[in-house]
Formats: sequence, structure tokens, C-alpha cells
Amino acid sequence: MYLFITILILIVALVLVLLVLVQNSKGGGLASGFASSNQIMGAPKTTDFLEKATWSLTGALFVLCIIAALTIPRDIITEKSEVGGRVQSEVVPGFEINEAQTAPDAE
Repeated sequence: MYLFITILILIVALVLVLLVLVQNSKGGGLASGFASSNQIMGAPKTTDFLEKATWSLTGALFVLCIIAALTIPRDIITEKSEVGGRVQSEVVPGFEINEAQTAPDAE
């Protein structure tokens, strides 16, 4: 389930990136190429479609991320990390610490 949601997140993110790149921040973009032909060819409100699609995909990405966080597999429980085990097991000769040793008192 988690893998499926992760793949959906990647697909939605790629489509969202493409939609944002098609748009122009100043109201142009791909939709500006159709601006003069909107009345002739009958493709009105291309910018509205792109904006609605962007907001819809943004919401879908948000929901999918929350669902993915809820479905993370938590079956595997590790007691210690491998790095932590290695650091604690390696002792430099001459630097052993005895628990009985205490720091000298400051005078």
C-alpha cells in the first residue's frame, strides 16, 4: 500500500511540475498562445483550467502525503543502529573510562 501511494505521489508531483512550467507568472504561458484564437477556435478559459488543475493536484499531493505518512510500515523495530553499536564497541587504548573515576573538584 505504501509503495503504491509513493508511486502516486511521484506521478502527481511530476504532472504538477509540468502544469506549473506551462503557466506564465504574468498571465501568459501556454494559455497566452491561445488568447487570440479563443474566440475563433472555441477554447475559452484555458488559464482557468490550468489554475484549477494546479490547485486540484496540489490538494491531491497534500492528501497523498498524509496518507503515506499514516501507512508507513512500522513492523521492523531495531534496538540500536549499526553505527551506535560500532562506536560503543571500539575503545581507544589508554582512554578507558571507569565509572568510579570522577572529575577533580574545581578550586
